[in-house]
Amino acid sequence: MFLKHGFAETTMRLVAVEAGASTETVYRHFGSKDEMFIEVVGNRTQELRQRIETDLESTGPLPTVLESVGMSLFGAMVMPEVSALGCIIVGEVPRNPALGEAFYAMAPGRTLAKLTSYLTDARARGDFIGDDPQLAANMFIGLIMGKILPVRLFIPHLDDSSPEQIERHVGEAVRIFLSVYHRGGAGGGGAK
Repeated sequence: MFLKHGFAETTMRLVAVEAGASTETVYRHFGSKDEMFIEVVGNRTQELRQRIETDLESTGPLPTVLESVGMSLFGAMVMPEVSALGCIIVGEVPRNPALGEAFYAMAPGRTLAKLTSYLTDARARGDFIGDDPQLAANMFIGLIMGKILPVRLFIPHLDDSSPEQIERHVGEAVRIFLSVYHRGGAGGGGAK
């Protein structure tokens, strides 16, 4: 419903009619349109979030984990449904900041926290040499999302990311990150 009608035009009554339920039932189940939207976004992104969290809960080598997380993040942004939901959120935030806060806590903020925790643990293992894991996590996400996020939000019809381009972009982002934050640089071996 939200993808078809947008946030503002999707009403609880419209959802009830589409579901064949009463408006009261829809309100009892969700409480508000905001809650329903966040649940829809959560359901649509659950598999992606679980994959990223599984990667970041591992003690795998930094290059391997970053490659997998980077592919998941970039891959999510080229999914039409994910970028369409992102556009809805961006468009609604000026009128409804709580919606943006709820989404941020559920997805980008949670990924940042998990990546920060992974880098903190990697530092304890000697695999990550940065002084500020949270800053480094932000830098990594920026390297991954910097190209694709504005394209998918503002001109999604012009995105021509092929699997090869995605792999090349993520590989280069990981290489750049490792050259600064990994013991042995981008090559992975020896002391820096």
